[in-house]
Amino acid sequence: MKTLIVIPSRFGSTRFEGKPLIEIAGKTLIQRTYLQAQKNELNARVIVATDDERIHKHVSTFGECMMTGVHHQSGTDRCFEVLEKLNESFDILINLQGDEPFIQPNQIATLAKGLMNVDTKITTLKKRIQSREDLMNPNHVKVVTDKNNNALYFSRQVIPYLRGIESEDWVSHYSYFRHIGLYGFRTEIIHELKSLQVSVLEQMESLEQLRWLDNGFKINVLETDFQSPAIDSPEDLLTVENFLKSNPEMID
Repeated sequence: MKTLIVIPSRFGSTRFEGKPLIEIAGKTLIQRTYLQAQKNELNARVIVATDDERIHKHVSTFGECMMTGVHHQSGTDRCFEVLEKLNESFDILINLQGDEPFIQPNQIATLAKGLMNVDTKITTLKKRIQSREDLMNPNHVKVVTDKNNNALYFSRQVIPYLRGIESEDWVSHYSYFRHIGLYGFRTEIIHELKSLQVSVLEQMESLEQLRWLDNGFKINVLETDFQSPAIDSPEDLLTVENFLKSNPEMID
């Protein structure tokens, strides 16, 4: 199936302005994300989508980049614009977050393979939470799925609540999962998703995927065993440095 990978990238951020252009071991964040995406096993085309001239100029020195509108509510909306502008048809669209410099090619492949089932239109990833610190962190989005691994809900709060058990012991009594914010779409449904209005749940949690659930779309959630460090603020760069010390093979 013909696949397009789009990496939405914004310069402005309330928590970390200019994040795409920070350097990590000699390469910028967006450059590392792009190069990792190019290692995909799908022979997919990779494009960065931005509304910032600085990012566009930088990415154009090593890869493909497209300017998109400033009006988008989410990164996925930006991805949809890229697909619409291309004079080329694709079966699958992968939305890869611009702050995933250590994304694994097999994770991208997992999203695409999940879409081989004709009944599956949207896929994303989850990883089991191992510590109470991760569980309680509101920046780590939690997901609960049904027996068919379709998402029931995503939240920044802990879900589900374990009644009668101290919160310190929740991780050892239940398999909690953190959402990994990559998405795969069958392009045939994108025109429907584009027409959806921002939902109340989406606004409350600031999670775009709740718009799709709110409108009855199923999201199939596939498990992965890898989670790269989140880069949400300048303080997280220390975590990245420690990650690279423990995983020197990631430096290339």
